[in-house]
Amino acid sequence: MKIAVLKEIRPFEARVAVSPETVRKLIALGATVTVEQGAGTAAAMTDGDYQKAGAEIAATAVAATKGAEIILKVQRPMVAGEEILGEDGKKSKSSQDELKLINKGALLIGLMSPYGGDHVADYAKAGLTSFAMEFVPRITRAQTMDVLSSQANLAGYRSVLDAAAYYGHAFPMMMTAAGTIPPAKVLIMGVGVAGLQAIATARRLGAIVSATDVRLATKEQVKSLGANFIAVENDESRQAETAGGYAKEMSDDYKKQQAALIAETIKKQDIVICTALIPGRKAPILVTKEMVASMKPGSVIVDLAVEQGGNCEGVKLGQVTEVGGVKILGFANVPSRLAADASALYAKNLLAFLTPMIKDKKLAIPLEDEIIKASLLTHEGKVVHPNLANLAGK
Repeated sequence: MKIAVLKEIRPFEARVAVSPETVRKLIALGATVTVEQGAGTAAAMTDGDYQKAGAEIAATAVAATKGAEIILKVQRPMVAGEEILGEDGKKSKSSQDELKLINKGALLIGLMSPYGGDHVADYAKAGLTSFAMEFVPRITRAQTMDVLSSQANLAGYRSVLDAAAYYGHAFPMMMTAAGTIPPAKVLIMGVGVAGLQAIATARRLGAIVSATDVRLATKEQVKSLGANFIAVENDESRQAETAGGYAKEMSDDYKKQQAALIAETIKKQDIVICTALIPGRKAPILVTKEMVASMKPGSVIVDLAVEQGGNCEGVKLGQVTEVGGVKILGFANVPSRLAADASALYAKNLLAFLTPMIKDKKLAIPLEDEIIKASLLTHEGKVVHPNLANLAGK
């Protein structure tokens, strides 16, 4: 049973799907592991590290995937002709096609961006059994497989560091002989995993922190971290959480009330960090152009939702822009900005996900398992995930 790990080729991506630690454990399960040369370099994991762990190093992606039954990726395979945004901010068409490298019948696991485009149907046509790690259910048994949480945690932490780097003042209150420096005021919008980590990090740096979320269930979490909770509290907000722990789409009336409250709050903030996402939907606009204009020059907005359209009007993917003296940070793939730790955690998530599928050193997928059912995209030439039924006939 051969597992292949490819070097990620998408712009803004520095992570890798395995670590030397997980390579050793995969080999202990009975697999051989082949890693494409240089796959872990950007994440501080060298070819030598992988070789010491027992992996083979392949000079090319073609050599790595030859005869492989399992392909482990961070991001979904690139296909020829796909439009991509480069790190220079320019769009172009990909000339590379990773999908053609993968053997028919192979297992493909990664962050598959399942809601965008027709690529899921392409996996079915290629005869692949594919899994989206984004779809792993948030149940107790799957906590060690929860990629979204492991990566969002780091994104929330990094968002505060990025804000601090672009904010021209100190975070904590400082009392000096020359005068007192007031603490920074930070507003976190969206209190999921990323938001909670952002609160904790900003508090550790000495800022006065407030947070807002449509889900009233987050109020106690916010307060437990020493931050103030700001939200419109009514019957709708009490039912604003899905069974999976995500925020629901709110009514137009609620959005207006919440926007009015935030408009008054945001004027007083030095830093705003936006983290609000709805799975499969465009990110909701939380910070309007008018709100940006009301902020003080020198303020900073960090938009972690930029890859789904952004929570802040005017944010640009992969760019730092300035509007009226307010810096808007739209960094792409923020977890990858901490590539070493993000890769180590992601690799453990993949190991936990893959381990139950290997029995007696052979691949045996438990198709009736609830985790498998929830995350399986394609199998035996068909799109099988219920949320992607519109692709089943393609």
